[in-house]
Amino acid sequence: MHYQDERTNGCRISDSWTYRGLKTVVLENELLRVSIIADKGADVFELTHKRTDTEFMWRTPWSVRNPSLYTPSTGDGDNTWHDAYIGGWQTIAPTGGPPQKYANADIGQHTEATLMPWDAVIIEDTPERVSAKFTVRTIRTPFWIEKVVTLETNSPIVTVTDSLTNQAEEQAEAQWGQHIALGEPFLTPNCRLDMPESDFMVPAGGESSWLKPGQVGSWPTALGNDNHGADLRTFPPKSDRVQGFAAFKNQKDGWYAVTNPDVGIGFGVTYPTDIFKYLWYWQVFGGGMGYPWYGRTYNIGLEPFTSLPAGKPEQGSDRRTSMIFKAGETKTATVKAVVYESTTGVSRITRDGKVTTIVPRNQPVG
Repeated sequence: MHYQDERTNGCRISDSWTYRGLKTVVLENELLRVSIIADKGADVFELTHKRTDTEFMWRTPWSVRNPSLYTPSTGDGDNTWHDAYIGGWQTIAPTGGPPQKYANADIGQHTEATLMPWDAVIIEDTPERVSAKFTVRTIRTPFWIEKVVTLETNSPIVTVTDSLTNQAEEQAEAQWGQHIALGEPFLTPNCRLDMPESDFMVPAGGESSWLKPGQVGSWPTALGNDNHGADLRTFPPKSDRVQGFAAFKNQKDGWYAVTNPDVGIGFGVTYPTDIFKYLWYWQVFGGGMGYPWYGRTYNIGLEPFTSLPAGKPEQGSDRRTSMIFKAGETKTATVKAVVYESTTGVSRITRDGKVTTIVPRNQPVG
């Protein structure tokens, strides 16, 4: 867009950037800056709070790589995805989780769309509001995916609306989610995780040195792998060298919040639970020896999903959890990420992104 109005205040948007040779779209307002790599999965690799210079999106140790400039040494579906994984926030669809067989096609870790270039177009550009649309048509699966990212003036909210269309002339299944990863330096052992009432499950036999495998329970108390209680509101220090995976379900409302009391800043996400029935919780607190982490990382993924990984059934059931799309059917969901100020945590986030923080004890309300 050679003749775009290049404002220096209010909402701004530009698709005239590249990062390491990859087309990048940048949106910002008075509070936030958001950068999205269109040429690699439409990944949100930057979501920064300007006043405190706080970056919420975690980066892998190798960060952004241009896939056209190197050749993976093997074709393993898990390794190929991790080689290109930059951290940040991906739309995962129409498959999510470990490699799987999908309608006779081999699909690697977290689907093909995250490794593909997406088209990008600016659809709104005013001082009050900016939006960009990202689109991709998958190859081994029959889906058209759209993602619209929006910022409004003086708003701490990033709005992401996904639409999935099954272009097959037959029924198709999907696992669809928001792969959001937070990590250092925002994430520390002093941070606090809040969410509404919910149940959780830890996969049986899954690799976990923090939470005891095979358990089910209710927020916020779990059983650690040492058979002692584990408070899910807290984050172990990196020195514990632990990792794990769990999934929440039956959330009373669709939201979560991570607060850093030392900075006085937090990051929350709100989402529709009729679409995203599960919240995956991936943890690497200095654990994960060997490829790809080698004990280097301190990060979490809090990921609203339609299904369990690879659409697997819940424990004790044989019913797959994948979402079913009729031929030609489109489904749409809106997720909002909100940045807020707090040192005490969050008691609620509404669907429109309004945050209610926890009032400290002995402090009057109002």
